[in-house]
Amino acid sequence: MGGVRVERHIGFARLHNFRDLGGYRTVDGRTVAWRKVYRADSLGKLRGADWERFLGLGVRTVVDLRYPWEIEAKGRVPEAQRFRYANCSIEHRPYDQAEIDPALDPWRYLADRFAEVTEDGHSEIREAVEIIAGDEGPVVFHCTSGKDRTGLIASFVLTLLGVSAEQVGEDFALTELATERLTADWRAAHPGRELKWPGYGRAPAGVMELVFADLTARYGSVRGYLGQRVGITDAVTARLRDRLLVA
Repeated sequence: MGGVRVERHIGFARLHNFRDLGGYRTVDGRTVAWRKVYRADSLGKLRGADWERFLGLGVRTVVDLRYPWEIEAKGRVPEAQRFRYANCSIEHRPYDQAEIDPALDPWRYLADRFAEVTEDGHSEIREAVEIIAGDEGPVVFHCTSGKDRTGLIASFVLTLLGVSAEQVGEDFALTELATERLTADWRAAHPGRELKWPGYGRAPAGVMELVFADLTARYGSVRGYLGQRVGITDAVTARLRDRLLVA
C-alpha cells in the first residue's frame, strides 16, 4: 500500500464487526491483499454516513450468508441491485444462542454446530467461495453478527490462500472486540428476555481449533474437507490465490 497505514477494523456507527481480511502472511511468504475481501455483520443495518462509507470501499459483490427469513426480517444490503448479490445460506439447522444451556461446554457446543454447517451447507459454502474467487472487484460476505457463519467462510478462504491455522484462529477471535456491542444490540432488540448463555457474542480461537481438529479427523485436513466434501477444485483455489495474494 505504498507505506499507507491500512486498518483491519473499519469503523461504522451501526456495524460492529466489519473487517478487512488483508495483511495475513501465507506459508509461502506472500500476503493477502488489502481492500479486496471483507467480512462483516449484517449490512442491512447500513444507514446515512455508514452507507456512504460503505460505498466508498468500492464493493462490487455481497455474499449474504443468512437464512432467507432473516433477510426478510432484517433487510438486505441497501440498494442490492447496485451489487452482485448472492444469498448463500450455509446454516440449515437454526438455533438460538441466547437460549444455550449455561451448563454446557460453550466452545464444544459451538464447534458441534459448526460441524452441522460444514456437512449440511457444503453446496452453499462452495458457492460462496467460488463467488469470492471469481469476482474482480472488492467483495464482502456477512451474516448477522459476523461471527460464526462469517467466521467459517473466512477460515476456509484464508486456509485456501495458505494462511496458517494459528492466524485463522486469531482472525476468528477478533470478533471478541465486538462482543460487548453485539450483546448490547441483542438486549436492545429483546427487551424483557433473559440472555441465558454467558458466552453470547464470544468467539475465542479455541472454537476454530476444535472445528479444524474435527475436520482433520474426518477428512485428513481442512483442505481435504474443502476438496472432498465441498468440492473446491484446484482451479478455484488458483483463482482465489491469483486474485487475493500479493508478493
